[in-house]
Amino acid sequence: MNRIKYFFFVFLRIWKYKLLSDCQRVTGKPNLYLPLLLKGKGKINFGKNVQIGVIASPNYYSHYTFLEARNSESEIIFGDNVSINNAFSAVAFSKITIQNNVLIGVNCSIIDNDGHNLDVDKRVRDDIKSVAVTISENVFLGDNVTILKGVTIGKNSVIGNSSIVTKNIPENVIAAGNPAKVIRDL
Repeated sequence: MNRIKYFFFVFLRIWKYKLLSDCQRVTGKPNLYLPLLLKGKGKINFGKNVQIGVIASPNYYSHYTFLEARNSESEIIFGDNVSINNAFSAVAFSKITIQNNVLIGVNCSIIDNDGHNLDVDKRVRDDIKSVAVTISENVFLGDNVTILKGVTIGKNSVIGNSSIVTKNIPENVIAAGNPAKVIRDL
């Protein structure tokens, strides 16, 4: 009986966030284990076998995944076999690309923009700087990682827990820290 209650609870949460979603340009269908909120006027594309949420992981009962392709020209693209843990967010003003076979830990976020202008007189305007972000194939992002605008993470690289990535990371390395720096080659 408890198992039925559990699945009903999860189903209701997922259904609620589907109703709250307003992005109309979505292709592909991820495997949902956690609620997913899709916002914005842009495109969101899911490849094959994209998993959203992990049952036996922190924030499962209390969080959701947030994806926003803000403007009509904004894009968020997921490749095939991407696994996204709980409490993930991505906000694209231009483009965020997550290639094939990427693993994303708990509470990670990717933003391709500044959010607000640093100039106090321009802070509430819409002229926000945005530069595309690319997470290459076979990358593993640990828990609590933040990827900022203009970053490309090279193939097969690992980003350590709680890192803030502000600059490009080459292929086949482990990087960590604030700001993230290469620790060693793989």
